[in-house]
Amino acid sequence: MLDETAGEIHGQPMSILRYLNSLPVFWFILSIPALLLIRSWTVGESIAMDMLHPTGELSARFMIVAMAISPLIVIFGKRGWTDWLLKRRRSFGLTAFGYAMLHLGFYIIDMEEIEAILAEIDAPGIWTGWLALLLFIPMAITSNNASMRWLKAGWKKLQRLVYPAALLTLAHWLLIHDGVGGALAHFIPLAALQLLRTIIIYNRAKSTSPQPEYSP
Repeated sequence: MLDETAGEIHGQPMSILRYLNSLPVFWFILSIPALLLIRSWTVGESIAMDMLHPTGELSARFMIVAMAISPLIVIFGKRGWTDWLLKRRRSFGLTAFGYAMLHLGFYIIDMEEIEAILAEIDAPGIWTGWLALLLFIPMAITSNNASMRWLKAGWKKLQRLVYPAALLTLAHWLLIHDGVGGALAHFIPLAALQLLRTIIIYNRAKSTSPQPEYSP
């Protein structure tokens, strides 16, 4: 009886942690900023223009988190926390796309008319955002197991569109805002991780490649 009671006591925290770590709860946590922003707009505390910066910034942040996972695995190896991140990379990527669509929605509401949107679409700070979003769409649509099985090796090639999408997102951010500090503070750590990952992979390949035989 005592052993059973102790098991129940110890099992409760474990079941709570398992519940908090479940994907539905994780998705809800990721959506909390969106829910708060939408509430602020619907009750009249903010206007659509006020929503553009936070939604765009959140989209960029989640994209950066998703892109940073592979370099972190290369740098630190397979560990509990890197495995946890890897299992949720798809969630981070789809969340980035979701906030990008929310950003687009508030942009359309703020502009009010299609003529106003078309009038500024050729501005560098605008078309870079549109192009980044267009690159995100096929990646988001194919972020599922069925697409992985159907596209096979082509799936990874398609997902590599995230790199030009990230560069376009950075350009969009730099061109829209006056200061560059915010954008660089987000993207420089990602660039550093990607560079370190490239160096590590190169050194590993170099150390395992066959050395030419020396003949006197």
